Amino acid sequence: MELNSKLTKLKVDPNTQVNLINWPTNIRPLYSSKKKHQELLNESHEELGALQDMLYAHNRYAILLILQGIDSAGKGSIIKHVMSGINPQGCQVYSFQQPTAEDLDHDFLWRSNNRLPERGRIGIFDRSYYEEVTSVRVIPGLLEQQHLPMELLDPTKFWQERFQDIVNLESYLHRNGIRIIKIFLHISKEEQRQRLLARIDEPTKNWKISHADMEARQHWEAFQTAYAECLSATSTEHSPWYIVPADDKRNAQLLVSKIVREIMKALQMSYPIATEAHRKELAEMRDTLEKE
Repeated sequence: MELNSKLTKLKVDPNTQVNLINWPTNIRPLYSSKKKHQELLNESHEELGALQDMLYAHNRYAILLILQGIDSAGKGSIIKHVMSGINPQGCQVYSFQQPTAEDLDHDFLWRSNNRLPERGRIGIFDRSYYEEVTSVRVIPGLLEQQHLPMELLDPTKFWQERFQDIVNLESYLHRNGIRIIKIFLHISKEEQRQRLLARIDEPTKNWKISHADMEARQHWEAFQTAYAECLSATSTEHSPWYIVPADDKRNAQLLVSKIVREIMKALQMSYPIATEAHRKELAEMRDTLEKE
């Protein structure tokens, strides 16, 4: 699938060794003003809505949009502003927070596998199974909560094996018609600081911040390393990662929207063609209605 040059630069090619220091968190915006941004977003909503309608009617593909990023990277903003133009009946959004006791008693892919989209629908994961090779790897104590047998915790191969499990899962899903769009929202440490301060200073945003956010910030460098290794190991030809500069939320919204639309437009979709028998039924229904 061919993307335009700006989007191609965001794509992590297979076998690329990612160093996030070399990937920008801010680029020249696609919009010239707040008004122009809204105009572009409105156009995106219209096109995305049409693509979703065809996806549902075609009923052979599903879309899984995975949004990953450090705390306050803008995952919720993407869902709110980019996906607001689609029919809620054909979209499922899941936010993966702290795992429950039931989750922890199952394999690490269990809870996300239970929430995969059906054919004809768009599924959106706000965080995902990729937390299992980033947050679980970085934050002390999280892996121990999974009660895995000690002989399976060999640090020399444990994380590489999880990467391979994920790659295998995504290959399986691809072969079953689920197209996975993986977005890493890349922000700078300073931008995160400003966003966390805003959550403290603005009463309507106080609920968005907790001590867990501050603890995770203390592990900034470890998260950057964990994400770099994750992006390197799990970006494949059929399910590549896109590293989206996200210091500018509005620009990130436009970039993600473009990526989603380009990938959906590349699918071999069409509206079902009525059979001869169905066309006859339609003619009879028209005749009945016209005689009323």
